[in-house]
Amino acid sequence: MFTPWTRALIILLLTIQFLRPQEPATPATPESTTDHEVGMKYVRENYSKYEYRIAMRDGIKLFTAVYIPKEVMEGKKYPILMVRTPYNVAPYGEDEFPATVGPSPLFAREKFIFVYQDVRGRYMSEGDFTITRPQKPVKKSVKDTDESTDAYDSIDWLVKNVPGNTGKVGIWGISQPGFFATASMIDSHPALVAVSPQAPVTDYYLGDDSYHNGAFMLAARFNMYQGFRPRGDEPAPPPKTLPFDYGTPDGYDFYLSLGTLANADERYFKNMQPYWSMNVKNPTYNDFWQARSIWKYLKDVKPAVMIVGGWYDQEDPQGLFRQFYQLKKESPQTADMLVVGPWVHGGFARGDGDRVGNVTFGSKTALYYREKIEFPFFMHYLKGKDEGKQPKAWVFETGVNQWRQFDEWPPKQSKTTDLFLNENGKIAWQTPAAAGFDEYISDPAKPVPYIGHILMGVRYDFMTEDQRFSASRTDVLVYKTEPLEHDVTISGPITVDLKVSTSGTDSDFDVKLIDVFPAKYPDYEAKPDAKPPDPHTLPANLIQLGGYQELIRGEPFRGKYRKSLTNPIPFEPGKPERITFQMPDVLHTFRAGHRIMVQVQSSWFPLTDRNPQKFLNIPDAHSTDFVKATERVYWGGADGSKLEFPLLQ
Repeated sequence: MFTPWTRALIILLLTIQFLRPQEPATPATPESTTDHEVGMKYVRENYSKYEYRIAMRDGIKLFTAVYIPKEVMEGKKYPILMVRTPYNVAPYGEDEFPATVGPSPLFAREKFIFVYQDVRGRYMSEGDFTITRPQKPVKKSVKDTDESTDAYDSIDWLVKNVPGNTGKVGIWGISQPGFFATASMIDSHPALVAVSPQAPVTDYYLGDDSYHNGAFMLAARFNMYQGFRPRGDEPAPPPKTLPFDYGTPDGYDFYLSLGTLANADERYFKNMQPYWSMNVKNPTYNDFWQARSIWKYLKDVKPAVMIVGGWYDQEDPQGLFRQFYQLKKESPQTADMLVVGPWVHGGFARGDGDRVGNVTFGSKTALYYREKIEFPFFMHYLKGKDEGKQPKAWVFETGVNQWRQFDEWPPKQSKTTDLFLNENGKIAWQTPAAAGFDEYISDPAKPVPYIGHILMGVRYDFMTEDQRFSASRTDVLVYKTEPLEHDVTISGPITVDLKVSTSGTDSDFDVKLIDVFPAKYPDYEAKPDAKPPDPHTLPANLIQLGGYQELIRGEPFRGKYRKSLTNPIPFEPGKPERITFQMPDVLHTFRAGHRIMVQVQSSWFPLTDRNPQKFLNIPDAHSTDFVKATERVYWGGADGSKLEFPLLQ
């Protein structure tokens, strides 16, 4: 019915429409216009569209678009598949149709009743919008509403009023819509039988969009809030806007010239962007963020749950694991499944999934997920088809590039193993007898870039990028093993345990885990008898993989939060201190002949904001507060720096 190219385009259009704020489209080519129209024609011919304003228990009405298979008029019935989104449910108008409906074209062809809803306070829905609206566990009146009650009330109305529904409902959503999917399974409606939070926003402060271990994710948040702005007092469709003009293609230069965080508000947001303000005015894990920790309320969950995400999610890498572990602890009876593939944020919903940046995976992993995992999950719980057997974890093992199924996560075959930082830039498998330290000077005026290219914003595929540009800097410490004699597979979260000191009163310590390829690494995409490529004509990210230093995991840590994310404390200059934190889970095999590398640095710019290296409230810092500091990392002896890995035996 559709060509593979057409299917990929339709999936991409759906993802753009519901995953992020819409921007003016670039002029379409005649060919792409035709393919888009093919999708719209199919939906229009097979579905009838209705628009409703569904009243919540407190009287607020939410705009809801419903696409019903035309066979309902012949007496057929279908389950409901729903998305609740803050990113708009365009196109608006009962005679306007999108290019596709559902998580993928598979669902449109199978036929479901598809529901898209503007959440409270966004676009055509009434009420006030609050990002990651706090959950209210105790509700004393109809005025006590949250996203779980809005989902409940919406479902209740839909199953009672939409013709031709079977009384079964599924909800899915990517990114912020993933947050609303999560909220729907708290005190859920009896008709809700299947939920899939995908790349879900789970806790803005704890490792997702806004903060990682106290460090602010500067470039991504600045870009996000240029486009994602309050709607206004009255319901209205998305306004036409122009993309923000950075005035330069060089993000490193733009953010360095920006100076302090306060300058962003004064120069660009004009103190009129509350979503930006809420981030920079709450730099600790205070009551503001804790009230929005939706994962804490995942108890006694009734629907089946499929949590989906990517190893290379540059926006929400931690949320899916936090939800999965909370369900394991507080709702063990829930039929839940963790699905993780080699994808960037939302990459499972579009394209083939055969590569990220320079790294290829040998198969079309996103197509596999959509056909073999996502579609069967909803088919089983909403239509009772297939056997419904599913593992607890269905994950892709990078390095050897293969899908794995486990009956628990991390796998029970995993065993914790320590890797110790050692003298002369080495990594030891046993505790080094000798003890010492390495040091470097961290200069906020010359922060370590997060990527080796001229680029604006955060590159979507930076989590596989070559780190050789960083390894050559004097303000980055590098430790590595000898070439491995056999494969080493890490399966689960990684614990970083550093002994450090600083000459300042605060400093960041950013840690990167890297897979170093052998010098002679095969180029699987090279054509026989092809001439060597000219490095001067290659795109910035297309390089030879011999000696490639692939980023596997990397996390920043703001040192003043080493004791508590709620109560920061200063360093005593020169005094060794302990920093311990976890990186998000991985399933990666370092092949024989590769090396394991660890890099340690004190800036990662403009991925994270700069630390002045003085103990103060960074959003209030002045340009004169940013000073150089000498950083030390201690190795060897009984308490030297190390990383703890769950190795798959």
